[in-house]
Amino acid sequence: MSEPRPTRRPGGRSARVRATVHRAVTGLIVERGYGHFTVGDVATRATVADSSIYRRWGTLETLLTDVAITWLTTTSPIPDTGGLEQDLRTYAANVARDLTGPDGLAVLRLVIALSSAGEAGIQARDAFLAERGRQLQDMLDRALDRGEHPPEGLDILDHILAPMYVRVLFGAGPLTPAYTDTLVDRLLALRGYSADPLRRSGRAQD
Repeated sequence: MSEPRPTRRPGGRSARVRATVHRAVTGLIVERGYGHFTVGDVATRATVADSSIYRRWGTLETLLTDVAITWLTTTSPIPDTGGLEQDLRTYAANVARDLTGPDGLAVLRLVIALSSAGEAGIQARDAFLAERGRQLQDMLDRALDRGEHPPEGLDILDHILAPMYVRVLFGAGPLTPAYTDTLVDRLLALRGYSADPLRRSGRAQD
């Protein structure tokens, strides 16, 4: 009777190698930009063998997709505060914090660059956007379950995320709490909400 194979610990060497490779990728994006480094460059920066990267990810585009989606799923957590308005405000603040963090601009540039990188790049970009959309839909579905009338996910992209992306990419201004609150106010106003609870309750009594 053969002995059972040891269970791989999720926080073991494999996880450390993955994190090291991800850091190498974001560093190279900042220094060189997308399209100006290879798997070999990543391997050298991460001090791992090229074969290890190919064995785990297969292609550079797959690795870049993993970097982008991992960043997305480990940052800007989707809040659940019990109300749509506060969920949106908290979410906008989280996104602003992460976009201005150490890897935010690099990952944002990566996702944009993937759009013009052929079929593989487009698939990687679409995977990132699909994950962002899935996260947002979870928040909107909870609002529906509470009897609220949330905006569409595309509305959040147009009125909250896109303006922040533009500011970060072009240095068009800081992502201050006042600014992110203003973005949420504008979206809620378009949907017939108000940032003022008294005005909301007043409308309900009319």
